Amino acid sequence: MALLEQWRGIAYNEQANPQELQRFWQRYFVLETGVYEKLLADPDTEVKGTVKELAEKYGLEVLAMTGFLDGIDESLVEPNPIETMEEDTVVSLKFDKAKLYKNMVKAKADWLYNLPQWENIYSEEERKALYKEQKNSTTIRVGKKVGRNEPCPCGSGKKYKHCCGKNA
Repeated sequence: MALLEQWRGIAYNEQANPQELQRFWQRYFVLETGVYEKLLADPDTEVKGTVKELAEKYGLEVLAMTGFLDGIDESLVEPNPIETMEEDTVVSLKFDKAKLYKNMVKAKADWLYNLPQWENIYSEEERKALYKEQKNSTTIRVGKKVGRNEPCPCGSGKKYKHCCGKNA
């Protein structure tokens, strides 16, 4: 069984005791934060190695490293083969800084996008701009509805109800 399948079986187990699952995620988030602190301290250096080597480097179990790789995959410059990776699969943690920051905002992981290491990467204004850009990308804007008796927006000069709204 591939590592990712094992990880997801544990992390998203619907039959698990809710309190145990909550404790599992709390422990994981602490470990995840530690890895991000180290990665963000030197964001331009590509970290590469097997899943097992990286787990040892960051003091994680292999499955926790698998969960980390699953979480960061969308933010990487080149995605890893996470669906099929095993302990000896070589992976890279080279991430796109802006994408990573925005994905942390998207995940509502404030403990990650508020890490002090981001201050050495982006100014406060840049972080606010990235935050706003991510939030706006998921905001749905609905245009003003045209009333039946208003001029048709197509520019015909007719009332909407006698023009484009006729068959609507």
